[in-house]
Amino acid sequence: MTFKNQLDNILEKILISLMCILVLDVLWQVLSRYVLASPSSFTDELAGFLLIWVGLLGAAYVAGQKQHLAIDLLLQKSSSANQKRILRFINICIALFAFSVLIIGGSWLVITRFQFDVNSAALQIPLGYIYLVLPLSGLITLYYSIVFIVEPAEELN
Repeated sequence: MTFKNQLDNILEKILISLMCILVLDVLWQVLSRYVLASPSSFTDELAGFLLIWVGLLGAAYVAGQKQHLAIDLLLQKSSSANQKRILRFINICIALFAFSVLIIGGSWLVITRFQFDVNSAALQIPLGYIYLVLPLSGLITLYYSIVFIVEPAEELN
């Protein structure tokens, strides 16, 4: 089993776990609000944080599966040799984005949230922990992009 496959499996398990927690959180919010008539104070904030983590880790996972949103009209009209060049160029662009925005920008955001001791309103969690998903998903996306740049392009569907 390659490192990519192991990373895929780990991400799948993490995403499934986060989605289960998110569903339970929202169910508790609905139950506490409408059945118990005493809305929970933390569930809304927790759901937002879980959505951030699911969204960014899910985007990294989907990029690793080559299932991300794409407009492939140019790719379909190109020859096989040009398709490989285009795919390599696309992965270079994804890698640059992941490095500059997610890793560099996300790390800056995490560091400043910890430096300024910024906590969430309801849960009182340091926001640096919440924003750690930015550089983490950036590293994962960068890894996948490098794998797809280095490995020969597989046949397109």
